[in-house]
Order: sequence, then C-alpha cells, then structure tokens
Amino acid sequence: MAEGLKLPIIDLSSPDRTSSASSIRQACIECGFFYLVNHGVEEELLGQVFDQSSKFFSLPLEVKSRLTRKQNRGYTPLFAENLDPTASSKGDSKESFYFGPFEDETQNKLNQWPPEDILPSWRPTMESYYKKVLSAGKRLLSLIALALNLDEDFFEKVGDLNKHTAVLRLLHYPGQLGSSDEEVLGASAHSDYGMITLLASNGVPGLQVCREKSKQPRVWEDVLHIDGAFIVNIGDLMERWTNCLFQSTVHRVMPTGQERYSVALFLDPNEETLVECLASCCNESLPPRFPPIRSGDYLKERFRLTYGS
Repeated sequence: MAEGLKLPIIDLSSPDRTSSASSIRQACIECGFFYLVNHGVEEELLGQVFDQSSKFFSLPLEVKSRLTRKQNRGYTPLFAENLDPTASSKGDSKESFYFGPFEDETQNKLNQWPPEDILPSWRPTMESYYKKVLSAGKRLLSLIALALNLDEDFFEKVGDLNKHTAVLRLLHYPGQLGSSDEEVLGASAHSDYGMITLLASNGVPGLQVCREKSKQPRVWEDVLHIDGAFIVNIGDLMERWTNCLFQSTVHRVMPTGQERYSVALFLDPNEETLVECLASCCNESLPPRFPPIRSGDYLKERFRLTYGS
C-alpha cells in the first residue's frame, strides 16, 4: 500500500527568490518532486484543456490514427508505449498526443493537429496553454539556476531556450480495462528524460513516486492532487547536468478504475546544447559521473528505447 507523500510547495510569484531557490534546492536533492503554485496559468484555461483533451480522445480510433505519432508528434494509442519492458510485455494502458514548438516554422511543420471541422477550438486552446505553461517553466528554470549557485539566466543562455524543444503531451488513462493475466499499469515505472516536467491533472489519483530507485523492493508513495498546482519533477538530463545532486525520481501511474486526464510539459533545451557537469556540482572528491553529451542525441536515444524505433 502506497503512502501519501508530503511535497514542498513553491510559490512562483514570491518576491523572495533566494528563499524560493533554497526550497527548490532542498526539494530537488531530497525527492526531485515539488508543487508549483501561482504560476500564471488560469484554472479556466486548464479546464478548457481537459475538455478539449477529452473530446479528442473520445473520437473513434480510426480518426485518431490518422494522426499517428511521427518524429515525436501526434497520437500514440493504448499499449503503444512501454516505459518499463521488464515489468510488462503488454505496454502501458494510456493513450497520448504530443505537439511541440510552433513559434519556429521548421519545428511547427512537425506538428499534427485534429481537423478543425471536428474540433474547431482544439488548436487555439492548446497553443494558448502551451505558451502560458512554457512561460512558467522558463521562470522556474531561473530559480533552479539560483538553486545551483548559477546566474539566473544560465539555462536561458546555455540551453538556448529561444530555440527550445519543449513538448506538450496530453494523456488519457481509461477508467476500465478488460481482464488481463498480468498487471497493467497506466504508466510503468520510469524517470523523465529531459530537464524538468510540469504536470497538471484532472484530480484523479494514481501518480506514485519511489524516492530510492536502487532500493529493492521499491517503496511507492502517492502524490496527492492540489487544485491549481503543477507537479514539477526533475528529469534525467538535469540529473546529469547536476552530477546526480538533483534527483530524477522514478514514478508511475497506477490504474484506479477512474478515467484520468493529465497534461505534461517536458521542457528541454536546444538540441545542440552540450550537457556537461556543472562546475558547482563537482570537485576533486566528486568528479563528473557522466561524459558531456548533446541534448538532442541523448533524448533521441531515450525515445528510441521507449518506442523501439
């Protein structure tokens, strides 16, 4: 039985940035997860996102399949993704839809959108949400930089965030599935691949974290829903950057019998960004654990392992 986890709450609007950065540092070292409030994304807009998400996932599979995922954009059906192949051969019981940057024409050409005659409000709603949550994510990264004793514009400059590769992912976990001989998870145990993730949900439970990923058996704790708060977690790329000072924590989504919707922004740097150990995170007694790597190369390999292509 999983236990409830008490996570720190970070106020993005707080004028005391030093205190906020200190709280973020402690949260990222101890757990890699925290709540983010007063982030500037209105509850009304979030409600519209879940409404439009529900309308899309309610479409016939034939219609959704016309937008099947290509170059990490578009629709992935139930069981298409297996985040932990050692746990299940069937795949995860969720369907999802990805889209990425649309400010840059080259990136925008990769995006796929549902037909306007079927879902006329879908694209403008999603683009509006993307802009708002991306802005919150960039502001949060400036606090994370301060938490690492860096200039607050470090990730903006080094990560070339004017040419970021942030992807928004809509997720739908069906409430009821047919019987199966093996346990099927909504999202099997995994860590996120990039810098940071900002997650919102419709309030249905299921998200769990394991703070000690190398410990067996794993101990799972529920992440409780707070209205209006994002759940933020550190990804593997940030863990590499910080020489494992900040944790990229293993998490999963358990089926609850209720229909769950969530939306995640995976905020990642420019593909050409060289991710190498930060000077503030290593010394003679704690040398860099990982070799430098291009962000784009690292993320492409992680997706290849997840989708088998």
